[in-house]
Amino acid sequence: ASPWKVLIGMRDALVMAFSTGSSTASMPVTYACLKDKVGVREKSASLGSLVGANFNNDGTALYEAMAALFVAQLYGIDLGFPEQLTIVFTSIIASVGAAGIPEAGVVTMMLVFNAVGLPLEAISMLLAVDWFLDRCRTTINVVGDVNVSCMLDGRTPQSEEDKKAEVA
Repeated sequence: ASPWKVLIGMRDALVMAFSTGSSTASMPVTYACLKDKVGVREKSASLGSLVGANFNNDGTALYEAMAALFVAQLYGIDLGFPEQLTIVFTSIIASVGAAGIPEAGVVTMMLVFNAVGLPLEAISMLLAVDWFLDRCRTTINVVGDVNVSCMLDGRTPQSEEDKKAEVA
């Protein structure tokens, strides 16, 4: 399917993700849109949306890493390559499992900041924009889940059962 068809088909799930700020809350809508509107097979839709809602939090990981780099620059703290790698790995680890909790990125950001010695009081500066950014990163998380489902659907050969169901 073309990217435009997928985006149009996923409109309800993306609106749900943006309005709730929770990948877990939008998971049933994501699954339904993938199956009914985009036409992804059930196996691919369930793996991409159900597993992805808990583990594929690329929007949150990107936000935490960029926030840490922003604060480091703001405070004039020089981060070497090992510290930058630490930020990347702790951002990824901290983002897993935080999908169901709106605004959980603020809490998990403390782990990232502590890992490289950034001042925790700087997180309070980010609170002014966090409400909006939380909704944006949740939407990015859902788009990532959709991409995985579509790629799985295209890369997985159809079983005989799927072929029979398609003909019927």
